[in-house]
Order: sequence, then C-alpha cells, then structure tokens
Amino acid sequence: MLSTDITTRLSAIRQRISQACHRCGRDPASIRLIGVSKTRDADEIIAAYRAGLVDFGENYAQELVAKAKLVADANIAPRWHFLGGLQTNKVRSLIPVVSGIQTVDRPSLIKELAKRATQPLEVFVEVNVGDEQQKAGCHPKEAADLCRQILAVPNLKLVGLMCVPPIANTAEATRPYFRSLREKRDELRAKLSISDNDTLSQLSMGMSADFEVAIEEGATTVRVGTDLFGPR
Repeated sequence: MLSTDITTRLSAIRQRISQACHRCGRDPASIRLIGVSKTRDADEIIAAYRAGLVDFGENYAQELVAKAKLVADANIAPRWHFLGGLQTNKVRSLIPVVSGIQTVDRPSLIKELAKRATQPLEVFVEVNVGDEQQKAGCHPKEAADLCRQILAVPNLKLVGLMCVPPIANTAEATRPYFRSLREKRDELRAKLSISDNDTLSQLSMGMSADFEVAIEEGATTVRVGTDLFGPR
C-alpha cells in the first residue's frame, strides 16, 4: 500500500538522520528533511505529507506549480522548495508558491527575484563545489559577491549555501565536497561580518546515498528522493 510504504521509508530515513546526528553530537531536530518529489505524482506527495513530512522540493518550475495546485485541492499545505536550475522567466510563476529557492547562482537571477518577491523569500546560493562545467552553481570565488547582492534586497533572506557534489562510488568520497561547503560558509560569514544565526547559517547538502556524511559535515537540510518514494 502506497501510504504504508512511504510511512515506513520516512521512519527509516528519520532513524538514519538521528543516528548520524548522534555520531557527531547534533540534535536531529536541527535537520530539515526535504522530500524530493520530482516526477512523483500528487498521491505520493499527499501520502508523504500525511505521514508527517512537511517540506518538498522540485526541480522544474512548471511541475512544481502544477503539483502545488493539485495538493492544495486535497486540503494540504506543504512547504515547497525549488531545487533545480532556474530560468529568470520562470521566477514569476514560482514566487507565489515556494517558500525557498535553493539554486541562486548568478546576478541576473537575483535581480529578477528582487523584482518579483513581495514578501520574504528564503534563498540559498548554489556553489559548484566540484567545479563541474556541466553543473549549475557559482564558482566558490563568486559566492561572496552573490551573497552581498542578496543581502542588499529586503525581501530576499539569505539563509545559506547549497551544493550537489560530483557523483561518487561511495558516500565517504563526497565528504571533502561537503566539508568545503561548510568551510566556505564559515569563511563568508566572517568576510561579510555576519554574526546572527538566521543569515547564511544553513547548509543544504546530502541526498539519499550520502546524507549521513553530509550531516556529519554540518548539513542543516538534506534532500531525499529515492529512499523516500522508492525507485523511479
């Protein structure tokens, strides 16, 4: 049964989060779990929400907007996060629906978000930690300037950094990339004289295969799809 399967998988993921936190002396409640629901249908999202998951992420703007309407018709109200490469012409449709955009990586996108955001919007700067040409994300050296631009916009709330590390054969092989993002965040907080806990404090990193390692390296948000919904 769909709801039973998702409930069981969600419980197992939360247990893995708890165990990872225990290993590094962190509070499991400090970790936000986002269910990556791209290509999944509304029934799966509704089942996960009713099992206790609140946050969901999508990679395509049109798909997110359509699903948000479908699940709203079912009288549930998940928090939506955008996780994919974002074209500026898609910003207008997303703004009324999402609580956060995790893939800000260029000035033109910041400019469009500033134009369209009418209330506070959480944003993450995506950093290309593996320097992979085929992937989105800014170069680590560009992150400071992007953060400055975001901080200058009243309705954009710079909450942290996000990354998608290179594909690896083992979870442990991703550790240096997660560590580099944590070090970049700490460097930026010092460079930009940020001391409060609400600004540039979060790290969105880690997926089904490696989120435990990400948590050990400081992740505050993990993004899990396959291990929650099953193979596509």
